[in-house]
Amino acid sequence: MRRPIAHGLAILLSVASFGAGAAQRPNSSESGSTPSTKAAKYVHMQRKHRGKEPYQVGTASWYGKQFEGKTTASGEPFDMHEFTAAHPTLPLGTYIRVTNLRNGRAVILRVNDRGPVVDGRIIDVSYNAARALDFKDHGLQRVRVDLVHTQTVAMNRPAPALP
Repeated sequence: MRRPIAHGLAILLSVASFGAGAAQRPNSSESGSTPSTKAAKYVHMQRKHRGKEPYQVGTASWYGKQFEGKTTASGEPFDMHEFTAAHPTLPLGTYIRVTNLRNGRAVILRVNDRGPVVDGRIIDVSYNAARALDFKDHGLQRVRVDLVHTQTVAMNRPAPALP
């Protein structure tokens, strides 16, 4: 019972800090951008991809137990049961909607890692995300990736229960 409450609070705090302009340290692939430049690029991406046009469409894969506990690009340990993803270019902390184009299932994920490292793939999702999207047994799946505004994520999360 305590884990869901702590998880909900952690998500709300991360959404609040992201919305308040808290900047993360850039990793080696982002070190050429200043935080204000990255923020401006992200706002531009959000405006550009607001309509029905997807941000990206392509092949997704998933990763799980073999990476459990290893440090992600965001500095947090990888938890295969969280709804997270690895994307090569989106800013860490970005929320995205990933839709399985085979069955229409969709989940909202937080980008906390870099990847995929295999050519031809646009995103790696966590084990739990792959289960929710119903492609864990298939390994690879064609997906649509859409940017999600942090305000939308905050409104869709249930308020944490008070102790």
